[in-house]
Amino acid sequence: MKLHGVLTSQTDPVSGHARPYVMEDALSRSLHFASYETQSRMWLSDPTGLALDYTQTMMGFLLFQPQPAHIAMIGLGGGSLAKFCHHHLADARIEVVEINPHVIALRDQFLVPADDERLSIREGDGADFIRGFHAQLDVVLVDGYDRNGINSRVCSQAFYDDCRESLRPGGLISVNLSAAHSYYDTFIERIEHSFGKQHLVVRDFEKRNDIVFAWIGEVPLEALCGDGRPAEIPADTWTALTAAMSRVRRAWKLRPRG
Repeated sequence: MKLHGVLTSQTDPVSGHARPYVMEDALSRSLHFASYETQSRMWLSDPTGLALDYTQTMMGFLLFQPQPAHIAMIGLGGGSLAKFCHHHLADARIEVVEINPHVIALRDQFLVPADDERLSIREGDGADFIRGFHAQLDVVLVDGYDRNGINSRVCSQAFYDDCRESLRPGGLISVNLSAAHSYYDTFIERIEHSFGKQHLVVRDFEKRNDIVFAWIGEVPLEALCGDGRPAEIPADTWTALTAAMSRVRRAWKLRPRG
């Protein structure tokens, strides 16, 4: 559908969910709800790579938790984070929930692996999904966006409280927040209410997507202050994440104490 020259997705009258569409050029394949905004992008030459800056920054959780055993993801999109973690974190179990069945239907186009003993992708509501875990998860990645922006249920106070309850000691959440959202400050306040001062906001210099980390327990200061990489991540892959990891470390150094 085109509105005033902008290509937009159509709504499925049965499910009520928007049908995303795929665009492709010589270098990449991308998922969209509207042509002015990219939900996900995959490099054709490197399907498991992270093409968008915000996904690279979300992987900053590796500085806090370099060897996660159990990862939950809210929002599949084009599967960038799921593919990266499945490919590089061989000891991690990854569970993904996506509310929009039309997004899941595109997983083959984005070369998302089939479910196996380590990867599970299901249709469902992220808030209900996370409530089923109690001190079981090492990492929760929250990227629950649709055509209308972030789903209100995955930025509520109850949701962030449930995220905290889902984590083991040393676990953390990595949240993608639109910096322009009118309730952005409220979302930060809710995260702080759930996690106290144990949170870190990594600002996006383009003022589009900020990434918020929040954790329980102690953090590995040697990783946040040093240059080491997790053993499972190849050197060339880690090099591609250098800018994103530097943003996380810089934010940590400038983080208010007390």
